Amino acid sequence: MKWGPAKLLYIHIASASAETMQESSVAELIKNKGIRGDRYFKGNGKYSNIPDIRDVTIIEKEVLDALEQNQPPLQEKSIILKPHEHRRNLTSEGVPLNYLVGKKFKIGEVILEGGRLNFPCKYLADLLKKPLLLPLYNRSGLNCKIIKSGIIRQNDIIEPYEN
Repeated sequence: MKWGPAKLLYIHIASASAETMQESSVAELIKNKGIRGDRYFKGNGKYSNIPDIRDVTIIEKEVLDALEQNQPPLQEKSIILKPHEHRRNLTSEGVPLNYLVGKKFKIGEVILEGGRLNFPCKYLADLLKKPLLLPLYNRSGLNCKIIKSGIIRQNDIIEPYEN
């Protein structure tokens, strides 16, 4: 499947569950652990009951754009969901995340493997006081496993990885 060019737009971490996400221009990702300093790295993030790998999470900027344009029109009006609000660690542009399920890909020095697509959660909707459950259905991000540790930076290229 051909895709791209894709790039990493934003990096966000929170040191604890429900804490405001902080933007960073650079981050260190540790294999099988997460982003240094993030709640998942520390093991104190809020997890669903679905067993999964959550070293790092990604969402598409295109989803944020669609919510703002009320596409598809699932709610009364558009929803503004800023990159620091969606609770995913990374915001990508240029690749549908469903293409990355079960695939390895590279961002900066890091190699990731796409896990399962994320489900929208009541926790996020309640935290932000926004009607996000239905609008984010089937487009709430991707959970990933870190295969190779390294540094990522804003605007790094996201590309397929073939070993």
